[in-house]
Amino acid sequence: MTNYPYPIIAREGWLHILIAFAAAISVTFFVDWYWAIPFWVIAIFVLQFFRDPPREVPVVLNAVLAPADGRIVAVEKTQDPFLDREAVKISVFMNVFNVHSNRSPIDGEVCNKWYFPGKFINADLPKASLENERNALWIKADNGADVTCVQVAGLIAKRIICHASLGDHLAKGQRFGFIRFGSRVDVYLPLNTKVNVNIGDKVFATTSILAEFREETNATG
Repeated sequence: MTNYPYPIIAREGWLHILIAFAAAISVTFFVDWYWAIPFWVIAIFVLQFFRDPPREVPVVLNAVLAPADGRIVAVEKTQDPFLDREAVKISVFMNVFNVHSNRSPIDGEVCNKWYFPGKFINADLPKASLENERNALWIKADNGADVTCVQVAGLIAKRIICHASLGDHLAKGQRFGFIRFGSRVDVYLPLNTKVNVNIGDKVFATTSILAEFREETNATG
């Protein structure tokens, strides 16, 4: 996977932005500026939704970074449905005003990838993790720990984009996907991971540290 230079505006949104601004300009010139106001509001909203700013990666050896901007809605011990193990799940909910670019929480290799079509219920709800459309990556950290990173579609989101493929090596903070218009990302970590966030905390992709691996962390968690 190519870690392309940050264009500030996500490439996944270029077509949507072009269509939105073309509609606003057309109504302005061929209809009336008054009727064009809602089109300009929509165009500006679409533009801000697809912003994709670069982020500085914290220099913390065992850090697990936030994979997305948003609010922490779950920190719990649960069953990882993808690797069939007990794990700590941390969930980040993204509203329509958050940056929706997804970035790798760790340095590691993509060992498996799963896609599940599903519903589009409110991503803020716990059942969204198991019922909504979702794409999961099993990332084997360089220290041997198993991490599952799951992109979950939301009430408005209708498209999950994942550029990572089996065998890719992702670096911390490396961009690997995007979810359009409201969603969440779940991260399943080994049980002995030290969690640094609480429910309700606001986090930012790459710059916020969700958790830290302990020295004894290994592939079995």
